[in-house]
Order: sequence, then C-alpha cells, then structure tokens
Amino acid sequence: MDLGLKNKVALVAAASHGLGRASAFALAREGAHLVICSRKEESVKVTADEIRAKTGAKVIGVVADVSKKVDIQRFVQAAISEFGTVHVLVNNAGGPPTGQILSMSEEEWEKGIQLTLMSVIRLVREVLPFMEKQQWGRIVSIVSIAAKQPINELLISSTLRPGILGLSKVLSNQYAKGSITVNTVCPGLILTRRQEELSVSRAADKKMTLEEYLADNAKAIPAGRLGTPEEIGNVVAFLASEQASYINGVNLLVDGGSARGIH
Repeated sequence: MDLGLKNKVALVAAASHGLGRASAFALAREGAHLVICSRKEESVKVTADEIRAKTGAKVIGVVADVSKKVDIQRFVQAAISEFGTVHVLVNNAGGPPTGQILSMSEEEWEKGIQLTLMSVIRLVREVLPFMEKQQWGRIVSIVSIAAKQPINELLISSTLRPGILGLSKVLSNQYAKGSITVNTVCPGLILTRRQEELSVSRAADKKMTLEEYLADNAKAIPAGRLGTPEEIGNVVAFLASEQASYINGVNLLVDGGSARGIH
C-alpha cells in the first residue's frame, strides 16, 4: 500500500532511540523527508546517518530538548529553513520522573509537565499555521497505555497523558475541515531502552532477574509477548498517511490486548 508520504516533511521528536527512532524509520521508508531531534548531538547524528544510509531519505538532525520552548522553536525552524513547511508532526518524549505523591518534589512535577505536556502543546502551536496554510497535516502523539489505564508507579505520566488525549480530541474537532487529523498512539509494554530501565528497578524490588520479570509480564499480555518499537512506528506512519485521512480524534491502543477495559 502506498501511504502517500513521498516528499512529505515529517518532524519527529526524540528520535534517536526507541519509539521515535522507529517512527522516523517507518516514515523514511515511505519516502518522507525527515527532521529529527535528540538532546545528544552524537545520538542524533548517528541516527540521521543510519536512516539516510538504509532508506535514502533526506534527514536533518537537530540537537534539541523538547522540554524547552527555545529548543522547540529552533527544531521547527530547521524544518522550515530546509523544506519550507511541515506536513507531519510526531510528538514524542522520554518518560517523566517516577515516584510517589509524597516523595516527589514540585521540581520533578514541573519537569514532567514541561517534558510530557508542554512539549506537545508547543510543537503543535509551532506547526499548525503551516498545516492550515497548506490545508493538509497529520499530528500523531505517542503517549502511553497509562493515558487510558493509569499505572501506580507512573504517577506523573498517568496524570498528564490523559490531558494529551483531551487536547488531541479538541484539536481533531477544530481542524478536521482543513484536512488536518490529530490522533494519539497509546503503546503498551514495548521493549525499549526506557522499558528496560524501568524493568530493572521493578525486577529488583521483586527480587527477580530482568529476564524473569519480562517473562512474567509477558504472561499477562494476551499476545504473550512485549511489543517492538517497529510495531509502534508502523502505526505512526499509517496514521500520518494519506490513506488514514478519515481517521481523526482516535486514541489508539497498541498493546497486544493488555488494557482491561472497553475503550
């Protein structure tokens, strides 16, 4: 299936690892031009070089921390300077701090707000005028299953990510007539570096090895396994495509059936 992304300009945040990287690769394989960012110069350079080598795509790498407004503006401006517009925005960021309500400081909460929520708001505000002008756009935000099924250990994430779903739904209502769609992807347990880091501490708490802990988690997933970053990236690319033009305002669980409720 031709996704209609050839020569479209895609902005992918936090793309040097994990779900952002997988999303960037999926879009590049469909012929999109990419502007990607990471906080670390070496990481974003290596990823950009690898995407170019493996897909032939045009890729611009930018050093940017999406929790900072000035970095977001510079990130978007790099796309405008190189390509003149943005067609696709993939919102993505590392996980916020973890902990309990009485143990986390206000500074940790503020860090989570800037990274998880304000990064989405600021990126959307920067790219929407270009999408409106060209009467075409795709905004896809990678959030978490915690947006639909709160997780005790991920208090800040479970607090903020539902807000992104609400924001996305409102925007999907307001901008649909301009051929702009706004959707979210809610990954379940995906074997990323972030998941491994969380799993190490959780395994230690349960006096289990990492392998034992991951195997135990897989038993609770109807699919019987954790997902891969590529499975998220493929969903992101489809939602960003011309073929998904009538999918709007959707909060899509990609979790192997993990969520227990009817969504």
